Amino acid sequence: MHRTTARTTTRTTTALLAAVLAGTALGAAPAWGRPADGPQSVHQVEPRPVHQVEVFAEDGGISRAQAPAGSPYLADRPQGVAPVRGDGEVTALVHNGEPAAKLDVVVVGDGYTAQEQEKFRADATAKWRELTAVEPYAAYRGLFNVWAVSAVSPESGVTGDPDQATVRHTALGSYFWCDGVERLLCVDEKAVESYAARAPQADLVLVVANTTKYGGAGYNDVKSPVGYEGIATVSGGNARSGQIAVHEIGHSLGKLADEYAYEGQGTYQGDEPAEANISTLTAERMRQQGTKWARWLGQASPDGGTVGTYEGGGYYPTGLYRPTENSIMRSLGREFNLPGREAMIAGFYRHATPLTSPTPAGSRLTAADRLTVDLPVSGTRLRWYLDGRELPRLADRTSLDLAELKLTGPRSRPHALTAVATDPTPAVADPALRAKLTASLSWLVAR
Repeated sequence: MHRTTARTTTRTTTALLAAVLAGTALGAAPAWGRPADGPQSVHQVEPRPVHQVEVFAEDGGISRAQAPAGSPYLADRPQGVAPVRGDGEVTALVHNGEPAAKLDVVVVGDGYTAQEQEKFRADATAKWRELTAVEPYAAYRGLFNVWAVSAVSPESGVTGDPDQATVRHTALGSYFWCDGVERLLCVDEKAVESYAARAPQADLVLVVANTTKYGGAGYNDVKSPVGYEGIATVSGGNARSGQIAVHEIGHSLGKLADEYAYEGQGTYQGDEPAEANISTLTAERMRQQGTKWARWLGQASPDGGTVGTYEGGGYYPTGLYRPTENSIMRSLGREFNLPGREAMIAGFYRHATPLTSPTPAGSRLTAADRLTVDLPVSGTRLRWYLDGRELPRLADRTSLDLAELKLTGPRSRPHALTAVATDPTPAVADPALRAKLTASLSWLVAR
């Protein structure tokens, strides 16, 4: 198990936080950024829960720590002060369709001043490129929308960069040295939620901090009224931090377990875990029962090696097995293994659909109309049905002149035209998951 090595003592951390809360920390913010009696805000008045978050070392190792839901470095605007121009502005970085039919990722920047919002959008775009360079994101880009939400900060940068004495008061209160861990980049959860709510829809949230220092965190036990499944934080100016988001979305979208373990944790004694990538079963028992990743056993995996049962995972060195030796759910810089990739694709389709059309389903059309549909994933198969009978000659056609249907019968009696799209990817083998890879749309057509 790899861990970050730079830690501070509890005494030093406590002293620093006390100084900040008392208003004695170094660094001056603009007048609207910090109240006269110090940076403590209404967000710190009520006690907040402590989250279990992940810490990402520069060598790719992953461990866990605790993070408060609030931040002592949050820059609150006093009552009566007008909002900063551009604060909360939403930009579509990627727009592939209506939010209801897509998986919507919201990227919020922190530590970017009003003059640095273009830099934020450039950093957000770079992080999205890093994320979608990894499979299965690369093959499924068409299922995503990406919204950038500007959070204008009074100060540029992030607390804890370049050192622990550096304090910045920002819109989301981002800070390193969270829980005494240098690379752990925490934020104020409620502030993130308020900005994410500005986007048309939020299924996932990524916080991009204005720093080149390596670090990040994953909040996967967040229960958001906005509806997103988790928050990941990353350094906007660090080329390796995008891997943190890849791993964290593995939890939130794929519902995947961590595949690493802690020395001294002992032997797992519980029930069979719900996650698709850890199990109490050996390969032999898994094959006999036909459960978990039995369909993938013996196959070459994209993260290297062969799918089997490798002891150690879910934080336990014994008693639990993982599918491969070292996937991205065990350490950064790796690929998803086959069971992980399958779970991720199923997660994509939990929010998005393989078939859309600019013509709303249920519309009444005539033979004079033209109908088009969109298949966002390459290789998707398309079939057409008229009154329940398949029209093989129209297979995989995404555009139809409805006169081609050569409809007969009374004009007052419309026909039902249905398009059915199926993603045939071999990366999903579980029949229960495969059912989610098919969608249909229907219209009424009169001659």
